[in-house]
Amino acid sequence: MDWRHSLQGSTMAPAWLLFSGLMAVLGPYHTPAAISLLLAIGVFQIVASRVSSFRSTRGQVASFAITLALCYLLMYFTGGIESSYYWMLLVPVITAASAFSLLGTLLAGAVGCGAYLSLLVFIHEPQYISPEGVRELVFRGLTLPFLGYLTNQLAEATRIAARRAQAAADQLAEVNRQLLEAEAAVRRSERLAAIGQLSAGLAHELRNPLGTIKASAEMLTRSVASEGAIAREMAGYISTEVDRTNKLVTRFLDFARPLAVQAQRGDITQTIDRAVEQLEHHRPSVVSIYRNYAPDVAPFPFDPDLMERVFYNLLVNAVQASPAQSSITIKTRQQDDTVEIAIIDRGAGIDPKHLESIFNPFFTTKSQGVGLGLAIVSRIVDEHGGRIAVESEPDAGSIFRVLLPVAGQASAASSGGER
Repeated sequence: MDWRHSLQGSTMAPAWLLFSGLMAVLGPYHTPAAISLLLAIGVFQIVASRVSSFRSTRGQVASFAITLALCYLLMYFTGGIESSYYWMLLVPVITAASAFSLLGTLLAGAVGCGAYLSLLVFIHEPQYISPEGVRELVFRGLTLPFLGYLTNQLAEATRIAARRAQAAADQLAEVNRQLLEAEAAVRRSERLAAIGQLSAGLAHELRNPLGTIKASAEMLTRSVASEGAIAREMAGYISTEVDRTNKLVTRFLDFARPLAVQAQRGDITQTIDRAVEQLEHHRPSVVSIYRNYAPDVAPFPFDPDLMERVFYNLLVNAVQASPAQSSITIKTRQQDDTVEIAIIDRGAGIDPKHLESIFNPFFTTKSQGVGLGLAIVSRIVDEHGGRIAVESEPDAGSIFRVLLPVAGQASAASSGGER
């Protein structure tokens, strides 16, 4: 806790000015020295509360020393040991108690007490101090460390309460974040279920006419005379486009087909390596791939074939988003009961308005894309009991994080379609 902000913040400036002015006007001493020192104490408290250099530990010690010196001079010029302003020593002691530890508070109180008793040296004529006078001096001297101690305990209690409140706020924010993620996952699952059913029905309905068109085109090609080159060419186009459409229908059926996760204990890095080898074999690229595997990731249950598909799709997207001569990093680490695999690229990034939709089926920003790649990835990860998250900034790259449970929560067989 910053004691200058808590005790002497900017809202205290009018109070300090009013206090100093009233002491100067109504106090028992109206000498120029007394008035100047009272105003100096008030002004310095305001300055110290607004100057950042006084907020460090050294600055707080310096502020304590300056305030103590001003109060000491005020007492010196207003009667010394008998000054009515002896209680002004509480200002540096209490403010120090708000900032320092208990030991620092006791030291500040001892220094204040010593400063007060040192005024005995300035008694011009040695005189006898009565027992009542001694008790008064002891009372005044002990008041400083005692009130400093009480202030320190109150400040410490306030600091503890503030820390607990902050911890509760942080915990609430984390719970709220997890709740939002869970709601997003539920919405995504509901959309996928509906789209999966629609895709399955549509794909089956399209398969039959596509087969008829394909057979008709082949018969037309065989029956057209050799001189009918244009007709044969058109029939070839029909057959080619039917094949392309049929492949797309097959992907829709794959998307709608239930997943059967065959979990087996394995090394996730070996699965990642196979995905990298597959990428380098099918999609040679000038993008460099760096592997940063944590050695403490132990084998855990997952479906190696499905997870290889996940990493391959993510790597393909990373390569397509990355400029030539750039790099992609794959990092693994384990935190408690979760293994995290992060795929980091330095590419074009993702528009913030698309982050909520990139895992939805059929959503794509690519002219030749179908929008099933990341949807399939998301569903495979979901079926393993994990989750996938993305962090991206336009023109700065993206980080896709796959988080998998190490306790083997993957479903042995689940219904639903690939995304």
